[in-house]
Amino acid sequence: MKVLLAEDDPILADGLSAQLRRAGYEVEHADNGAVAEYLLLKQHFDLAILDLGLPMVDGLTVLRRVRSAKPDLPLLVLTALDGLDHRVAGLNAGADDYLTKPFDFPELEARMRALLRRSRPASDATHLQLGNLKLDREARRATVRGEALDLSPREWLLLELLLTHRDKVATKEQIAQAWGTDRSESGGPGSTEVYIHRLRRKIEDSGLVIRTVRGLGYLLETEAG
Repeated sequence: MKVLLAEDDPILADGLSAQLRRAGYEVEHADNGAVAEYLLLKQHFDLAILDLGLPMVDGLTVLRRVRSAKPDLPLLVLTALDGLDHRVAGLNAGADDYLTKPFDFPELEARMRALLRRSRPASDATHLQLGNLKLDREARRATVRGEALDLSPREWLLLELLLTHRDKVATKEQIAQAWGTDRSESGGPGSTEVYIHRLRRKIEDSGLVIRTVRGLGYLLETEAG
């Protein structure tokens, strides 16, 4: 899981980054709001931790802009501003959770895990949704903004695999395995790339992109604003 930590206190940032890495997270640090906003809009993160008192661009502004561009990104506010007005302002600006300093790391990690669970589609769920894309596994139907997608059997299996693996890269081996029971379409050299290209065109209005991870496979993620 990749986490952005936006915190201008270098001692706290170093200590918290170290704790998060020991807990198994990949951490990128931003020490001001301008850098935090740029990274969140241009890169993929599974979760962001934002201080409200950031220099250059304040945390509330970053929160509003990122929430507008990435409605599904879990955003956790971590701040010394513990007044009711501040908590309400943070939540109204788009925060999914609000934790005040000082705090205990186990509580922060528990809140992070809860946000990540809510943001991921369950692999065994009948209905999956990410961005404006919805999948009904039972009906074998996919829609974008309510409009049904015309998908071939292999395109459906590929989209389903990418969505259930949204936090991880779907490898070509996994794609071949997912296609293993389908005999309706012929495959061949380069066929995976052909289907990826077709699927990218069909979901272009969903707010999602299929990113090629060179040498590994493909990753479905929210499109950067």
